[in-house]
Amino acid sequence: MDKLKFAIPKGSLEKATAEFFSKSGFKIGASDRTYRPSINDPQIEMKVLRPQEIPVFVSEGLQDLGITGEDWVKENRADVEILQNLEYGKIRLVIAVPKSVPEGTTLGQFMESVWAQGRNFRVSTEYLNIASEFLKSTPEYQKRFGNSDPMLVTPWWKKGDNPRAKIFLSFGATEAKPPENSDCIMDVTETGTTIEANNLRIIQTVLTSSAILIANKKALEDPEKREKIFDIVALLKGVVDGSKRIHIFVNVKKENLQTLLTELPALKNPTISPLADDAWVGVNTVIEKDCFIGLLPKIRKLAQGLVVFEPRQVLALDEIERRKEGQCKKDQP
Repeated sequence: MDKLKFAIPKGSLEKATAEFFSKSGFKIGASDRTYRPSINDPQIEMKVLRPQEIPVFVSEGLQDLGITGEDWVKENRADVEILQNLEYGKIRLVIAVPKSVPEGTTLGQFMESVWAQGRNFRVSTEYLNIASEFLKSTPEYQKRFGNSDPMLVTPWWKKGDNPRAKIFLSFGATEAKPPENSDCIMDVTETGTTIEANNLRIIQTVLTSSAILIANKKALEDPEKREKIFDIVALLKGVVDGSKRIHIFVNVKKENLQTLLTELPALKNPTISPLADDAWVGVNTVIEKDCFIGLLPKIRKLAQGLVVFEPRQVLALDEIERRKEGQCKKDQP
């Protein structure tokens, strides 16, 4: 098998991706001086790219696998297979307007007020396609312009048949554009602090996004590559699952064992082990972290010697196998 070409993101997701991989068992070399970091797997060839580019390169088959934001897959309309939500790098894509706009004003109402003054409505954003679709979805836009496309404006080209709604490509510092260069912005935020500091107010959330693992569809049709890809899925999904679960060990009297298992249905398929004292057994299992606080009072009454571990990974190998078999069936003509 040729090496699996795996693109990981540069920029805001870079540090979190490196930390995530370290929990999975992969060791990636430092990427501050190279865009081709080493990895402790000879079957993988790593490359560092901007997250905006990764969906396109994976879709085109220039990379077999990639990690990017879900927002960029949607923006690029990339034809890729989404294998796993990695649940880090969480952001919101929002609409923000100057604070001079009355509170409670919707985007549609704001656009209508601008058009009523005889002006074109201007948006500044990195997300041209998402912004275009979002503006077109508002009732106020549809009433005036039907299915016509807002005009997209970049330094190299203009596209779209409706200059009354112009969407300008932003190359950063998007929050600085209103009110002179745009009426509103569509931008990503984690806390909203930067938007607030630039005298803007969020009026709507367009979408939420986090880091995802994507694959080229043709790569998944290759039997050898598919096997390797699902090995990687198992390791990365294990980190996601491990962050949500805890591993517990408790000692319980045999006479209380059935009560413990009956009253605590979250203790799925536990391992029961004999102890040196025949009257006691050890119970070993993995539970959802969110359940632990609620389970603790019952465990405390029925057991002793509770030990809790936070696992780095929980590998759901049976689930991965079912997903792989499902992919094989999907690839069959």
